[in-house]
Amino acid sequence: MANLSIRKLDDDTIARLRIRADYHRVSMEEEARRILRQAVTPPIQPGDLSLRFFGTESGVELELPHHEPHDPLGFAR
Repeated sequence: MANLSIRKLDDDTIARLRIRADYHRVSMEEEARRILRQAVTPPIQPGDLSLRFFGTESGVELELPHHEPHDPLGFAR
């Protein structure tokens, strides 16, 4: 694991971090880790969510009904 030092944090930021850490009942260091982890974690995509719940081997094959080609609708009046 790597270490990170952050210099020049203003007193207001430190105070808000302390309050937030106290609210979550963790140390300020743990709160900072959680904030950084959340900030750099990419958002979950719907496809990723389905893979997490159902895996890569699940699913069904659907047979779609056959439709004859049609002429596109025109916009002329």
